[in-house]
Amino acid sequence: MLCQLSINNFAIVRFLELDFKPGMTSITGETGAGKSIAIDALGLCLGNRADASTVRPGASKAEVSARFSLGDVPLAKRWLEDNDLELDQECILRRTINSDRRSRAYINGNPVPLIQLKSLGQLLIGIHGQHAHHAMLKSEHQLTLLDSYANHRLLLEAVSSGYQRCRLIEKELKALQQTQHERIARKQLLQYQVEELNEFSLNEGEFEEIEAEHKKLANGTALIQACKSELYILQENEQGSVESLINAGITQAQELESYDPALKSIVSMLNDALIQIQESSSEIERYLDKLELDPEYFEQLEQRLSKLMQLSRKHQVLPCALYEHHQELLAELNSLDSDEDALTQLEEQVNASRESYLTHAKKLSQSRSRYAKELDKKVTQSIHELSMPKGKFCIAVTFNEDLISPNGCDSIEFQVSTNPGQPMQAISKVASGGELSRIGLGIQVITAKKVSTPTLIFDEVDVGISGPTAAVVGRMLRSLGDSTQVFCVTHLPQVAGNGHQHMFVNKHSKAGKTETSMVSLDKLQRIEELARLLGGDVITSNTLANAKELLQR
Repeated sequence: MLCQLSINNFAIVRFLELDFKPGMTSITGETGAGKSIAIDALGLCLGNRADASTVRPGASKAEVSARFSLGDVPLAKRWLEDNDLELDQECILRRTINSDRRSRAYINGNPVPLIQLKSLGQLLIGIHGQHAHHAMLKSEHQLTLLDSYANHRLLLEAVSSGYQRCRLIEKELKALQQTQHERIARKQLLQYQVEELNEFSLNEGEFEEIEAEHKKLANGTALIQACKSELYILQENEQGSVESLINAGITQAQELESYDPALKSIVSMLNDALIQIQESSSEIERYLDKLELDPEYFEQLEQRLSKLMQLSRKHQVLPCALYEHHQELLAELNSLDSDEDALTQLEEQVNASRESYLTHAKKLSQSRSRYAKELDKKVTQSIHELSMPKGKFCIAVTFNEDLISPNGCDSIEFQVSTNPGQPMQAISKVASGGELSRIGLGIQVITAKKVSTPTLIFDEVDVGISGPTAAVVGRMLRSLGDSTQVFCVTHLPQVAGNGHQHMFVNKHSKAGKTETSMVSLDKLQRIEELARLLGGDVITSNTLANAKELLQR
C-alpha cells in the first residue's frame, strides 16, 4: 500500500509530505483548491507524462517521491527481484522534472527508464478517473474490465503467445509463397541446365586432361620428329653424338687420373653423365613406342573439347570452371526442392499453430462467458442499490474464430435494460449520463475487489450522483476499503463520511504566491468539513448535527 507521498515544487504545491493509512481515505476541499493535485503528482511517480505546468513557477525543478509497503504485493516483489531493484519490504518511486521538462526516474534510488516506472506502477496503484465510465463504452475497455475481474493473466499470456507464433509462421509462409512463382520458373531453367550437364557428364579435372591430350595429339607429328632429332643428337650422330663425346671425355679423364689421383672425381661425374644420357635416350625411345596418332580417337577428343567449350560459353563460365558450375546448379536445384518441402511443412505448422491458438482462445472464451454471468448478477444487484431498481445488466460474449487477435477471438458488448419491458441493448445506446455513471461506478467497485492492485484511487467518480445513491456509493467504497487501500476524491458528504480517515485540501495565498496544502482531519474537524459540504458557507447547528449523524452512520 501507499505509505507516504512527498511533493516539492509541483504546480501550486511548494511542499507536502503526507502519511497514509490502510482503509478508505476521503479527500475533500473547495472547488479549485487542488484536490486532484496529489493524484496528479502521484501519477508522475507512476510514469505519466509531465506538462508545462508541472514545475512550480520560480522553481528549477519539481520532485515527487512515493513510498510503498510491499507486504501484500507479491507481483511487485517479483518484478523488483527480476529487475534487481528489491529493497526489503518497501519500495520508493521518485521522479524529478526540470523546468525544461527533462525528467529522471528512480526506483529504490536506482535510475531507470520511464517504461520501468510505468510497469511497476501498474502493480502498485490503480486510478479511476471521473470520466472512466466513458471509456466503458469502448469494447476494448469492456474486454479489459472483464479480464481484470476474471484474472485472466495466464490465459491471456497463452493466447497472446499462440497468436504471435501463429503470425510469425504465417509471415514465413507468406514470404515463401510470394517467391513461389519465381522459384518455379528458376527450377524449370535449372532442371534443363542440369539435365544438359548431366548428359555431358563432365568429371572433375577432365577439362585439363582433355586439353593436355588434345594438345599432344594435335602436335603428334612434330613430337615424333623432335624425339628422333633428340635421339640423333644424343647417340646416332656419326660426327659426334653426345654419348660418344662423353665416352671420349671419360677416356681422357682416366689418363689424367693416372697422373694425379685428385682427378678421380672427374671420371666419376662423367660416368654419371653418361648414364643420364643413356637413360634419357631410352626414355625417348619408350615414349616413341607408346605414341600413337589415332585419327579416330583424336576426332572424338576434339568433339568433346568442342562441346565442352560450347557449354562453358553458354553458361558464361571458364571451361575449367564448368564442373564446379554444374555442382552449384545441382545444389541450387536441391535447395529449391527443399523449399517446396519447407512450404509444405510451414503450411502444416500454420494449421497446427492455428489449432493450438484456437484451443487456448476457446478456453479463454469459456472462462469469459462463465465470469461474465457472475459479473452480470453482481452489477445488476449493484445498479439496483444505485437507484436503478428495474435495471438489468448483461455481458454478451461472442466467439468468432475468424476474429483472431492477441486477446482471443471474442467480441464483448456490455448490454443494459433500464426499464421493464425494454430489450437488452448496448450500453452506449440506452444509458443516460447519470445511469452510465452509476453503472460504471458499480462495475469499477466490483472489479476493483478482484484486482490484485493494493491501492485504488477514485477521482470524483461520483459525479452525477446524489442523495441516497451517494450514500450507497460511500458504503461500497468503504466496504472496498476493508480489503484494499482506497483514496476517494469527492464533493459529496455522503461519500466522504464513509472514509476511515479524511484529508482536507486547502488553497491559500502568501506573499503574492498561491500554495495548496493537504492535512489530515480529526473527528471534530471532519464534522465541520462534512457540515460545510452539506450546508455550504453557512454552517448552522442543524448542519453540524446532520454531519455528526452522517459520520456516526
